Amino acid sequence: MLSSPVRLRPIRGALKAHDWLPIWCNLRSTGAGSASASNHSPSAILPAPSCARGRCLLLLLLLLLSDDLLKKTKAEGDSEEDESYNLTFCVVIDRRCDRAERRGVAVFGGRPSRHTPTMGSRRMDAPLLGLFLAHLATALEVPLDLPQPPTITHQSPKDYIIDPRENIIIHCEAKGKPHPSFSWTRNGTHFDIDEDPNVSMKPNSGTLVVDISRAKAEHYEFVYQCTARNKHGTAVSNNIVVQQSRSPLWSKEKVDPIVISEGRSLVLRCRPPAGLPPPIIFWMDNYFQRLPQSARVSQSLNGDLYFSNVLREDSRNDYICYARFPYTQTIQQKQPIIVKVLDLDAINDTMAAFYNDTDLFSEEPADERKPNFLLPSGPSSSKTVLRGQVLEMECIAEGLPTPKISWDKVSGDLPTKRTSFLHYEKTLRIVDVSESDAGEYRCSASNRLGSVHQTIRVTVKAAPYWISGAPRNLVLAPGESSVLTCRASGTPKPSVSWAMNGIPIENSPKDLSRKVEDDTIIFTDVQAGSSAVYQCNVSNDYGYLLSNAFVNVLSEPPRVLTPNHKVYQVIKNRQASIDCASFGSPIPKITWFKDSRSSTLDGDPYVLHDNGTLEIRTAQAHNSGKYTCVARNSLGNYENHIYLEVKEPTRILRQPEYKVVQLGRSAVFECKVKHDPSLIPTMTWLKDDGELPDDERLIVDSDSLTINDVSESDAGVYTCIMNTTLDHDSASAELTVVEATTPAVVYERPDPPTDLELTDQKKRSVQLTWIPGDEHNSPIHKFLIQYEDSLHHRGHWHNLTEVPGTRTTAHLKLSPYVHYTFRVLALNAVNFSRPSFPSRMVKTEPAAPDGNPTGVQGFGTEHDNLVISWKPLSGLQANGPGLHYKVMWRQKVVDSDWTTVTVANNSKFVVSGTPTFVPYELKVQAANDHGAGPEPAVAHGYSGEDLPVAAPDNVQAVMLNGSLAELHWDPVPAKSIRGHLKGYKVYYWKEHSLHKHHPHLVKSQILTFSGNHTRRMLPGLHPFSVYLFNVRVYNGKGEGPPSPDQQIVTPEGMPGAPSSLLVTNPNMDSLTLEWSPPHERNGHITGYTLRYQPVNNSNELGAVEELALPANETSLTLLNLKYGTRYKFYLNAITVRGAGPAISQEAVTVVDEGNTQTPHPIAPSPPRPPPPKARPVNPFGNVSSSFGEDGTLISWDYWGPEQNVYVEYIENSEGEEEWQKEPVNGTQNVMLRGLKGGLSYRVRLVAQGHHDQPLHRSDELLVSVPAVASRQVDIATQGWFIGLMCAIALLILILLIICFIQRNKGGKYPVKEKEDAHTDPEFQPMKDDDCTFGEYSDNEDHKPLKGSRTPSNGTVKRDDSDDSLVDYGDGGDGQFNEDGSFIGQYSGKSASRDTAGGHESSEAPSPINTMNSLNSFV
Repeated sequence: MLSSPVRLRPIRGALKAHDWLPIWCNLRSTGAGSASASNHSPSAILPAPSCARGRCLLLLLLLLLSDDLLKKTKAEGDSEEDESYNLTFCVVIDRRCDRAERRGVAVFGGRPSRHTPTMGSRRMDAPLLGLFLAHLATALEVPLDLPQPPTITHQSPKDYIIDPRENIIIHCEAKGKPHPSFSWTRNGTHFDIDEDPNVSMKPNSGTLVVDISRAKAEHYEFVYQCTARNKHGTAVSNNIVVQQSRSPLWSKEKVDPIVISEGRSLVLRCRPPAGLPPPIIFWMDNYFQRLPQSARVSQSLNGDLYFSNVLREDSRNDYICYARFPYTQTIQQKQPIIVKVLDLDAINDTMAAFYNDTDLFSEEPADERKPNFLLPSGPSSSKTVLRGQVLEMECIAEGLPTPKISWDKVSGDLPTKRTSFLHYEKTLRIVDVSESDAGEYRCSASNRLGSVHQTIRVTVKAAPYWISGAPRNLVLAPGESSVLTCRASGTPKPSVSWAMNGIPIENSPKDLSRKVEDDTIIFTDVQAGSSAVYQCNVSNDYGYLLSNAFVNVLSEPPRVLTPNHKVYQVIKNRQASIDCASFGSPIPKITWFKDSRSSTLDGDPYVLHDNGTLEIRTAQAHNSGKYTCVARNSLGNYENHIYLEVKEPTRILRQPEYKVVQLGRSAVFECKVKHDPSLIPTMTWLKDDGELPDDERLIVDSDSLTINDVSESDAGVYTCIMNTTLDHDSASAELTVVEATTPAVVYERPDPPTDLELTDQKKRSVQLTWIPGDEHNSPIHKFLIQYEDSLHHRGHWHNLTEVPGTRTTAHLKLSPYVHYTFRVLALNAVNFSRPSFPSRMVKTEPAAPDGNPTGVQGFGTEHDNLVISWKPLSGLQANGPGLHYKVMWRQKVVDSDWTTVTVANNSKFVVSGTPTFVPYELKVQAANDHGAGPEPAVAHGYSGEDLPVAAPDNVQAVMLNGSLAELHWDPVPAKSIRGHLKGYKVYYWKEHSLHKHHPHLVKSQILTFSGNHTRRMLPGLHPFSVYLFNVRVYNGKGEGPPSPDQQIVTPEGMPGAPSSLLVTNPNMDSLTLEWSPPHERNGHITGYTLRYQPVNNSNELGAVEELALPANETSLTLLNLKYGTRYKFYLNAITVRGAGPAISQEAVTVVDEGNTQTPHPIAPSPPRPPPPKARPVNPFGNVSSSFGEDGTLISWDYWGPEQNVYVEYIENSEGEEEWQKEPVNGTQNVMLRGLKGGLSYRVRLVAQGHHDQPLHRSDELLVSVPAVASRQVDIATQGWFIGLMCAIALLILILLIICFIQRNKGGKYPVKEKEDAHTDPEFQPMKDDDCTFGEYSDNEDHKPLKGSRTPSNGTVKRDDSDDSLVDYGDGGDGQFNEDGSFIGQYSGKSASRDTAGGHESSEAPSPINTMNSLNSFV
């Protein structure tokens, strides 16, 4: 075991073969013959053996092997897969010994060997890596007053989502000497901040601030990267993808009421808009109360609401789905959903009411039924999750009664500590996912009628992650050597690339002292002026890691960074750590002295750490004093003086006690404290763990708390806390308030018992009596008797027994060989009394032990030994001096003799030379100088295990479905297992796919089955593949040999989605689809299914057209499509097992004049030439454009690896305008809305990788935008036109009804006589108040009614107008019956109506008066 981290001094200059140099190796010897290390530790170092007398000098030697030895070692069987990086040898020498022992020691991983060293590295010479151990183990912090390259200290996250309402702040902070300057790139090109008035950079910083008060946040959605540089190097930030948060509106949707019979299952779809980040979904009612959920009703992960079965009480008209967008803090709601749950009778009664506008889900109530899964569908499903993320799987089932959900893992056990179940067990959640979580999971749904199962296959991928941390900065002196490592892992395996000062390292100036070996850079004999910043980029399909690490070449004498004369204070008996942080180049060595500096501090009780810190495990008063730390390197030395003060601990000597106080009295809590006189104490009182009430009745003194005039609110627990700058102590007591009595009763703890007397003493017992003390108004509940054993544990009191408070005597049992002293404590409702004075001493005589050790067991640590262990007796159980144990064992066979040894001062014994894994009988008997204990019981154990020697026989596999096989094998005989059977392991790997396009895969996987099983399932197989597997038995020692490899041929399965779907050549009424077969074919592709449908401006989908396509087709031209229409396409591949998932794509046909044609004849596209075998330099192809009402659609093919793709366009003119950019966001088409009609533009595609990769640009495309993009629209199908026509028809209908009523009254009222009787115009009735009309106009100048014509003489001819309202008016003497009908007489029309007058009044009556007339009738 290492006593402290290994710290090696770097070696200068070049070393020749077979040269060696002693290096300090701080290793702790583990005893003779001990040399072991973990075979799996990445940095395991074997302990060095010691010589017999244990006074050996340890030297770590670097053995430099020549190329011949390397080749020879390879020829002797070095494995190509061995990942050891180097070997060293540790030589243990004692000048007083006559011999030197040499043992092989493996450093930095691999498989340690005690035989011939194995050279496992093909990338690096073995001596070099050992040479640079010091710089691997230490990352130095360079003081800022020394020259150093830039280091980025703070940057925005890679995926940076911003609030569009606030200014955009993109962080980039760095340090260095001189202070670095900053610059930015945007989408891979230089971003000139001075050219944008909305963007500014903070002073002495690289942080950008974008003022969005004058610009839109969406105009700054780009990929940014910060660069910090000074004369010593250049550091770069991650790619920072800036995106504004979005909370789009809910798409238009007609929500029909739902009528469903009781007992049926129901799913209410939410379908929230896709925001950035995704919204949080919840269901509420009209009163903003969350809808209750249960095992029957629950919300799925996508927000839908699932009912396993509906009840009558589920009927309501306000099921509302809400989406909350966290960044913008906005909440949007879906239209309420009406659900009506009916039984059969209610359905029949209300069928007519809901027939036209409802969806009737069922016609009869549901009977009880077994469960059936609503989510996910099908017998199995799959899910991919990234390492470190959260895995959520859900199973929702319907059934009646409500099913119960349970989960288990088919291929192992669930990780208990990381697993939780949500949503009433329907969701399985595993946090911090690792590779071990991959496999098949099974959820089961059951009720009393049966059960169903669903299998979910989980695949774990991993974005790159550091294995041993990011690369560390290196500080080297001229002539030193070291390594810079960038070791990361991921699934799939990531690629590693290096850059220096932001430039790919292969393009950087050559440096003979630098050698790049995959993920490692080796620096040898570095020189001044070679400082630089190195960037390591590790990437795979799921992400990347970018790390900066500088190499700073300095010659600097040592300095101590810890302030001089610093004073450390520590409490006695606690750990003390004194810092001596230093810097220098070469790395300085730290030495500590105390006071007189007579000797260095490098032994017990001091521990010196690699960072210079001196640790004292348990500080005592004599450790106080002056300490000196000295830092030395080849350029000088530096010393610092530090002081340590060891202080006495703070202790509460007299604690507050429990009190019972009457109302109105006073209560006093004492708290007397002892503390170090040099520390300033602070007393704090709490009540019920909170602050004391602000009440003048509470008086706090230096050592007490007084509560005057106690009230009921004062009851509680009071805590006294004494704080110093180094420690604290606390104690609590409770205050109980009772009603006042006369006279006042004071409750206190009892006085201690007195007059302890011992009588009737025997060998194993004695009688103890005492006199109780004053009870202080609280009866004594019990007495506690304690004892002290002055022979074995002087000063320690132990509880012996308790007796009721009514007794004052106790009969005590005694043990042999103990010197007893007794004391008694009394307990009442307040507290324990103080202890009584001790009794006289009682000494018992020694005797043989009364019992034997417990916990006897036998096991082996090696294949040829037996370790017998037991729990030893305590001193009190020894019963006398000279305690020892008789250890006995024998093989568990007939007539075998017992072997006995005597063991003292130990609790185990090792029997060597035993047969492998043989049962033994064991006994351990206690004994002392006065005899042996009773006969011990027999225990059983086994000698050590060894690896199994046989493999399972008759191994077979039977395919159950396309991904699940059942394995069978015969059990291995117990004699061949040679140990405790732990289980079987199945090693399996995919040899190849049966499809010719798929590569061979040989990565092995292991499935472990615990227990003695001979039949197990092998899940997770890929369809249409050939697997090989073997089975191995394993015990506590390890695995046995494998069985012969067996083959599994999996049948065809459903294919994956087509790998690509492109839309090309969009015209007015046609377009061409091109696709590629699926990557995961899982069988022979028998054909494709194409479905497509139009999408209108409201994102509503039209009718679906479906086509069956042959397997050899990879393109199709659709003719006679609607022009200017967006279409959505879905393409599935098909095998004999069915259709796989679909890939979708959208496209818009070109807008032009003309009429639509009959849809949708299909013309196969002409045969395409075979694709080129090598990828062209330009990753873009088939760049095309089309025009729609929303803008110009640019489409293309892209097969490059870069994910940062954008479109650039510029007006085709002679001016020097800048190219405009439009981000693509992962699609292969983009709609350009900023192009002006009647102009021509040059358009090109750009792909940008990391800063060290060149740009890829497509050929320019000339796009001419039509000046007027006219469009003939079928107006009869437009919603606004239909609505207008309906409104006009309704108005015409109303007017016709009014005319019909007026023309068919049957006559006029006889009002002529009334007119003659009232010739005075001042006498006309005025009825403006009740909104009725008189028989004449209410104007004084007798203006005619609107809509009538005025004769040339200015008078109104009432008799000549057929439509005069006076003829039908309700003024004058017009009367109504109680039921509202007229009681006046109708008069027929005059037969002698003046024709001329009729012509004068032939204009239609006023619509306003017509409506008023209608109102009068109503």
